Amino acid sequence: MEIKKKIKLKKIPTRASEKYRNFPMVPRVVFGNGSFDQLGDILLPKRKHSESPIIFLVDDVFEGTALIPRIPKIFCDQIVFISAEEEPKTTQVDALVAMIREEYQELPSGIVGIGGGTLLDLAKAVAILLTNKGSASEYQGWDLVHKKSIYHVGIPTISGTGAEVSRTTVLLSPEKKLGINSDETTFHQVILDPELTKGVTHDQWFYTGMDCYIHCVESLNGTYLNAFSQSYGEKAMDLCKEVFLTDLSKTESQDKLMMASWHGGMSIAYSQVGIAHAMSYGLGYLLGVKHGIGNCLVFQYLEEFYPEGVATFNKMMQRHQIELPNGICRNLSETDFDKMVTVALSMEPLWENALGDNWRNLITPEKLKSIYQKI
Repeated sequence: MEIKKKIKLKKIPTRASEKYRNFPMVPRVVFGNGSFDQLGDILLPKRKHSESPIIFLVDDVFEGTALIPRIPKIFCDQIVFISAEEEPKTTQVDALVAMIREEYQELPSGIVGIGGGTLLDLAKAVAILLTNKGSASEYQGWDLVHKKSIYHVGIPTISGTGAEVSRTTVLLSPEKKLGINSDETTFHQVILDPELTKGVTHDQWFYTGMDCYIHCVESLNGTYLNAFSQSYGEKAMDLCKEVFLTDLSKTESQDKLMMASWHGGMSIAYSQVGIAHAMSYGLGYLLGVKHGIGNCLVFQYLEEFYPEGVATFNKMMQRHQIELPNGICRNLSETDFDKMVTVALSMEPLWENALGDNWRNLITPEKLKSIYQKI
């Protein structure tokens, strides 16, 4: 049965006594083909001294490629290659932080993440945990970080996640999949070099691009929508439609999708995502499904919530000859479905954005289970 939503948009406060959220933005960004080669000059004034290294966390797909000699590694800097085959984990963050503390007497001068959303999220989390005690799992939630992170730089090599601009770093822990959402998460510097995305496979390009597209659909149809998030969301949506529904050159597509990712990330930074993201967290937690494809797997069945968005999504899939995997939930137990539903329903801000304050009366565990069963 179709769920009817009665949504009243949350208005921006107008009285002096009301508080506005003072969200951070990335203070410095450079864009352009070849801009990666400015990294050395950017890092130089941030270096404390020769014994305080820069740690480069790099997607291991680049190991042995022409990109590695371009990394400005000097003094006791270290390049750490990390596989992005699995979602980033709190235990992985803890291990990286322990390794850095053991090898260096001084705090690093900075952390640089080079890769897709997994590497960018790991870089953000490591920068936080080097100055905040305890495990990364203790900071999963909203505004739990109270000490400043160390300087960190994000360099995306695939476009769509918005991780380069967001104030969250999504991690898997033994109990949940949830972001470290804080003002200290945001990168201090981002380098947007579209040339770095040229080696991305067609399917991965599509799935990660759809992460951006679904960001826009959920932000623009959410109760948290405001003029600020709307302006970014509408621009990102227009760019996504250009990339995935028109004929662009390779260079134009790379440039525009990188800008769509940036604007989409800004849109959700000042609003929120919705149902597809909440449910994809359940898939990621239980089955390790990567975030981009997880969003697609869920979104295809959300026509009753986002009818126009799903219709356009189907056109994009058809145009690019994408066939989503099916049957991945076919042999799951009742306990498995319960775990995914519990993880999805724990994302309360996402549900409130999608369905309003009354969301608990509009969505049920049975409804979510019925959607998971189709995947």
